[in-house]
Amino acid sequence: MYNLMKFLHLAAAIVWLGGITFMLFALRPAAAEQLAPPQRLPLIAQILQRFFTGVWGTILVLLLTGLPMLLGVGMKKAPAGWHLMLGIGLVMFALFGHLYFGPFRRLKQAVSGSDWLEGSRRVGQIASLSLVNLALGALAIAAVIFLV
Repeated sequence: MYNLMKFLHLAAAIVWLGGITFMLFALRPAAAEQLAPPQRLPLIAQILQRFFTGVWGTILVLLLTGLPMLLGVGMKKAPAGWHLMLGIGLVMFALFGHLYFGPFRRLKQAVSGSDWLEGSRRVGQIASLSLVNLALGALAIAAVIFLV
């Protein structure tokens, strides 16, 4: 059972961080080069809606697998890296919640109102916050690997 939880935990992290990487370094730049804001922003908003629905699922999987693994070992016996990963993960979840209910909500409003300047601003804000979460995810992985 432990190996299954570990597999699901890693898979959820890969999906979330891989999706951020794809969005930041492939989708967003290509869309900006090829499409004008009236085409680009509705496309990005739809893609983010689908991806963010998946992120909510990955957060649930991360919590439902990570906490039992941590508590199964015991908080006092768990490596320092596990504690750090938990703390970083909670910050990542909170940052994603802010991103989803703040800038992403306002992006959808801008797109529905054809406010392309505001929509572009919100996509930039989402990208910046996503980059922070990507860096935090890398730190969490490093903590588990190096702080045993």
